[in-house]
Amino acid sequence: MIKLIYPDTKVDTEKAKQILAEISQNPMGGWFNLPNNYDKEEFARIKEAAKKINNNSKYLVCIGIGGSYLGHRALIEALDPVSPTKVLYAGNSLSSISLKKVLDELGDNDFSVNVISKSGTTTEPAIAFRIFKEKLIKKYGEEEANRRIFATTDASKGALHDEAVTKGYTRFVVPDSIGGRYSVFTAVGLLPLAVAGVNIDNLLAGAKEFTKDLENPAESAILRYAFTRHDFRESGHDVEVLSSFEPNLMYFNEWWKQLFGESEGKDGKGIFPASVICTTDLHSMGQYLQEGRRNIFETVIKVVNSEIDFTIPKLDDDCDGLGYLEGKSLNHVNEQALEATVSAHKTGNIPVIKIEIPDISEKSFGALIYFFETACAVSAILGKVNPFNQPGVEEYKREMFKLLGKTGF
Repeated sequence: MIKLIYPDTKVDTEKAKQILAEISQNPMGGWFNLPNNYDKEEFARIKEAAKKINNNSKYLVCIGIGGSYLGHRALIEALDPVSPTKVLYAGNSLSSISLKKVLDELGDNDFSVNVISKSGTTTEPAIAFRIFKEKLIKKYGEEEANRRIFATTDASKGALHDEAVTKGYTRFVVPDSIGGRYSVFTAVGLLPLAVAGVNIDNLLAGAKEFTKDLENPAESAILRYAFTRHDFRESGHDVEVLSSFEPNLMYFNEWWKQLFGESEGKDGKGIFPASVICTTDLHSMGQYLQEGRRNIFETVIKVVNSEIDFTIPKLDDDCDGLGYLEGKSLNHVNEQALEATVSAHKTGNIPVIKIEIPDISEKSFGALIYFFETACAVSAILGKVNPFNQPGVEEYKREMFKLLGKTGF
């Protein structure tokens, strides 16, 4: 399903098996076997809730930050599904301008809210939840407003859990064993995806099928990618650029950056994750990539098949000089641009990894999410850091709380 092209790195199979066992046994490794062992009852409840939202809401406002929104937004943007309900996003910044845009689009239309927070006290989503909860109550009254709030939170504790129990919100669980950036296949991601029209059965089926990639460690695409990254890191390549030649993968790149940045960037270690959308960014970042500092390596995502294509038309006078492209498909031109970029960057001494996915589909992206999650955890452990914590995230919060006058800071 997913092919890894170019790297000839040898996988240390014994070390790989040890690392995979360590991930599986880690208290925060609940995502690792999730495609084969998800909660079927909650999965059914997610589908029922999605149907309810589709029936009574033109919009679903998803409130969350970081891993609470990037994964499902990445897939909705990439897959561009059809649904009677549009998903809007709030609580991922402290910008009044961004908040106003969401409120303006919402207008007086029917809507529901999915608030996603383990604790319920994270500043950005908590502020947004107050604002949209107030709007719900003003529009529908408190009783109906409570029926339109779906809380994805801790199973047994926390401010949002306690409020949800008291108010009677429909509740879904953020598992204790799964951190936000690894949570796409939980209710964190699945409820918004189902509302947006994504086939979540196919999504999980793609991930489940790709777990078989680990059965032969020596040939595993996941492990070859992780060990290649480790080799590049050891040789001084401390920046990885993820290149996508489909603009609708922009938010997938953002999810990928959080996954690797938050998992590896600690203890003075880690590869810095960056991304570009090509060919657009070849006209801005292309110069640096070709001739800048040689501490970069590049991972290119290639979509092999696309259902959408255009044929370049013929002009009698060839005024734009594109006669050599007449009759060719736009997908073919894009593919040649990708291959040319890979060739040019390799010539410019950038090590390149190419990842091929069959198409833009739920199954392909289910596999790709699992590919990167597992490779990230393996890569972090190879680099001797804990893939599942993020102590540095708290520092800006302490400084912000102090400036805002919060008690105790």
